[in-house]
Amino acid sequence: MAPLDPHSFSDSTNPPTTDVSLSLYFDFPSATIHGVAFFILAFPYAGELSFDTRSLTIHQVLSPTDLSPLPFSLSSSPDPIKGTQLSISLLPEDDDTAFNSFFIVFSTSPSSTALQWLCPPQTFNKKHPFVYTQCQSIHARSIFPCQDTPAARIRYTALLNVPRELSAVMSARHVGRRPPVSGEGHSHLLPNGFNSLWSSETRVVEEFLMNQPIPPYLFAFAVGELGSREVGPRTRVYAEAVDSVLDAAAKEFAGTEEMIRQGEKLFGEYAWERFDLLVLPPSFPYGGMENPRMVFLTPTVIKGDASGAQVVAHELAHSWTGNLITNKNNEHFWLNEGFTTYAERRIVEAVQGEDRAILNTGIGWKGLKEEVEKFKDNLEFTKLKNNQEGVDPDTIYSEVPYEKGFQFLWRIERQIGRPAFDEFIKKYIATFKFQSIDTERFLKFLKAQVPGIEKDIDLVLWTEGTGIPPDAYEPVSDLYTKILSLANEFKLGRMPREDEVADWRGQEWELYLENLPRVLEASQVLALDERYRLSESKDYEVKVAFLQLAILSKCRNFYSEVEKTLKEVGRMKYLRPLYRALVQGAGKEEEKILAKRVFAEARECYHPIAQGVVESILAKHI
Repeated sequence: MAPLDPHSFSDSTNPPTTDVSLSLYFDFPSATIHGVAFFILAFPYAGELSFDTRSLTIHQVLSPTDLSPLPFSLSSSPDPIKGTQLSISLLPEDDDTAFNSFFIVFSTSPSSTALQWLCPPQTFNKKHPFVYTQCQSIHARSIFPCQDTPAARIRYTALLNVPRELSAVMSARHVGRRPPVSGEGHSHLLPNGFNSLWSSETRVVEEFLMNQPIPPYLFAFAVGELGSREVGPRTRVYAEAVDSVLDAAAKEFAGTEEMIRQGEKLFGEYAWERFDLLVLPPSFPYGGMENPRMVFLTPTVIKGDASGAQVVAHELAHSWTGNLITNKNNEHFWLNEGFTTYAERRIVEAVQGEDRAILNTGIGWKGLKEEVEKFKDNLEFTKLKNNQEGVDPDTIYSEVPYEKGFQFLWRIERQIGRPAFDEFIKKYIATFKFQSIDTERFLKFLKAQVPGIEKDIDLVLWTEGTGIPPDAYEPVSDLYTKILSLANEFKLGRMPREDEVADWRGQEWELYLENLPRVLEASQVLALDERYRLSESKDYEVKVAFLQLAILSKCRNFYSEVEKTLKEVGRMKYLRPLYRALVQGAGKEEEKILAKRVFAEARECYHPIAQGVVESILAKHI
């Protein structure tokens, strides 16, 4: 066996899947999906085929010709990271033939790591249940069996059979909504009597098509009572059918079309036709997820001042870097996120101005330094290209691939000049679109396009070295310098005057707070909040930065606000620093008790990925 990916059972000697057709029956009472999947391989194959699964029941594997059973087996004990290996014997009786397709009949379980099933009280409208996916990095295997590696790109069709009062969206083109038809999509093969329920009058089928090859982690859907608002010729904003949420989202993201146009000027034609947005319930574990055609967003990006559009800019940038060109596996994650962070800042600069982009870069620079310090005992994960054998990618997720990757590309831009680098990026995207590549392939392309670049920049140090290279660059602007100067003055006892911060938005406050001393006197924390009410900020970036400072300073006046915040949002960007601040270090017995109690009470409101991350933090420090 020749593994493709340290996080997958997929074998490089096996043909990759090219197309998947799914028929999925959503059973909300049991929090399960019953499915039939039809797989088409890149070429006919006879032998053992390896797929990834996690928390799935595999009922049958069937021949495409006569639906006769094909032998299969599951590994005896699940791997804690990769899940359970599904081995399928594609051994036809006729030695002259081989399989290039087959069916798998399967069911998910309530413990699926990609799915969060929300009961009505956990949703915005409080009326109907809701379910959504988060498949990055290695969780698609808990929805349907697959070669769950970015190296294996797939096209797919899907029939989603859902309760009639609900609707569905996907990372795919919506073909239509209609009454179900008995037996369609081989739904007669569904297990446990659900084949007979498929065509019930209480159900509806939503049909989707993704005819461009995508990595499995970009497979996505959401089902609930959904509404929408049009905000541009290529964009609708979706959310639960609550007018206040939809109206706020439409206002926040009204400038999306201008960002798409700027992205096209910088990086070439937008390839995905639609760029729709779905605002999910507060439990969504990320700021955004770049699912093609249907970006998923946390409601915490709706800030009321259009600044949440920077998250949209990042997910939009993925339309070129990450979705069109994808890292071959998670050891090369910087190819997705470093490029996208660079592209995001170029879009922000074009739409919102250079100062905004520099503030964004400055916050990232501070975050990179903190992440490198966090990994001081395991510097492997400060490398752009790193070894993740036996490592769960969710537990080492950090800003390093984003910010060090950005710094690497910014260094190349400074070396060859922006006009030349712009041409390089356009050619890079055109050359590798709809492919999955690794760091070596990128460097080979770079050296071919920019002869002698390795003499000017130490490419090995940047991609394989630990820490921050000496030719990385802290951003400079008058506004950036002023904010850092005010943060330094706070150390001397001077709080900024109201006229000095009158024009500040969330990013300015975030940068200011991130550059204060990590520990203050409790009286200083109270004075800062008394003047500027930062603990009450509607911008979670500001609020969480302040609450983290309050915890580290043991200013217990704000612990009730910490508890409230941990219970009302599930975004890991906020959960990680708050839980870590509560449990890291000595003399934290009261804080550790608080963290354990809050997590026990909030756990079911977090997505399974977020549950696992918080559990690992608590296990390490308690």
